[in-house]
Amino acid sequence: MFETLIINILALIVTLGILVTFHEFGHFWVARRCGVKVLRFSVGFGKPFKSWYGKDGTEYAIAPIPLGGYVKMLGQDDLNTNADEGLTEELRQQSFNHKPLWQRTAIVAAGPLANFLLAIFVFWLINITYGQRGVVPVIADVMPESPAYTAGLRPGDEIIAVDGRETLVWQDVTMQLLNRLGETGGIRFTAVSQENTTPRDHSVPILNWHSRTAEPNPLGSLGLIQYTIPPVIDGVTDDGPAARGGLRAGDVVLEADGQAINSWMHWVQIIRAHAELDLPVVVERGNEQVSLVLRPEVGTSAEGDRIGTIGAWVEPHDLYASLPPEMRREISFNPLTAVAPAVRETWDKSVFVLESIQKMIVGLISYKNINGPITIAQVAGETASYGPEVYLGFLALLSISLGVLNLLPIPMLDGGHLLYYAIEAIIRRPVPERVQAMGLQVGLLLIVGLMTLAIFNDVTRLL
Repeated sequence: MFETLIINILALIVTLGILVTFHEFGHFWVARRCGVKVLRFSVGFGKPFKSWYGKDGTEYAIAPIPLGGYVKMLGQDDLNTNADEGLTEELRQQSFNHKPLWQRTAIVAAGPLANFLLAIFVFWLINITYGQRGVVPVIADVMPESPAYTAGLRPGDEIIAVDGRETLVWQDVTMQLLNRLGETGGIRFTAVSQENTTPRDHSVPILNWHSRTAEPNPLGSLGLIQYTIPPVIDGVTDDGPAARGGLRAGDVVLEADGQAINSWMHWVQIIRAHAELDLPVVVERGNEQVSLVLRPEVGTSAEGDRIGTIGAWVEPHDLYASLPPEMRREISFNPLTAVAPAVRETWDKSVFVLESIQKMIVGLISYKNINGPITIAQVAGETASYGPEVYLGFLALLSISLGVLNLLPIPMLDGGHLLYYAIEAIIRRPVPERVQAMGLQVGLLLIVGLMTLAIFNDVTRLL
């Protein structure tokens, strides 16, 4: 537990350090190119525990609070348009406020732009190092009477498009479904079967889809099982319903509630539906079949729903290695061909983050999806343990999120400054200091409220 905590904290510091450094370097680099004197480049907030001066006269600092950073420029004062008064003519020429509007705009926009460029570089690096690989989106099973089953989707169908967007691997299917969270209407699946290669459309109706869900499972909620994980018990908790009912490590679940079980997901769904109900189960143990009766306890899902739990977990299974070659889809890239998909993925995920923010604001998806530093630390630690490819993908997504969030028109953020500059371009004079002061208070309130909500969600998940 302590070791995991240390790993998570270190992963958080490294991850935020990389993102903040790139973001602030964007401001710094463009400011220097525009002739602005940079007084301090700080990674982190608070009193620096390490600082030094470069040959350019800039103080470089590392501070203890790794939740952000800043670049302090000569003459930069959001509320004082005369901040460069009293400076010599030479210094006034190096003052941020003395620069023309287009240069100030470029300096402010460079921070978020650096985050997007970082994401493109990371995706490009992933493409040339690992390529793109995944499981062909052939449906392993469809839950009876589920929305997907009612729409006509069947085991063995390959999903080739969702809402008209091509899907080469299961990750593409999931991403397209996530784009529809909170919406009402119909999801259009285009699929082909092994017997009939003519594409056919299946419309699955949705109504405020996962609008109150904190941890949505798009495929599972539609009844789609993307691949089959064998229902093999790896272990059971002491004195839990599974142990009391006689379930043992190594048991293979054959039947439950009179239904043949061929996947772990099917087994889990039956358990969840039988809270405090007797559940007849048949397992294979060695060379014999054993009949058991389990009585799942009442548990609570992430959304607060009542579900059944038994205290058992699945045997580790290397799905990708166990698949036949025809079910694997791998795409290789050279340094040139890797650029376009990296740019496309950055754009698609940027749009997804922006639309998700919009949906949260209007109430189409749950505010519980807002994550704070605790969740980021946990995910960063987990992805780092999975290997470089997974961690780099998470880093790129976080960089995109930081870039999009900073472009929101909220005072205190880069987007708020850009909004003021847009108004200045229209009215031909800076936004009045009184208006900026009011905006600063509103922006501070919004940022503090957002951080409080994110930390509250983190703590709630832990409890």
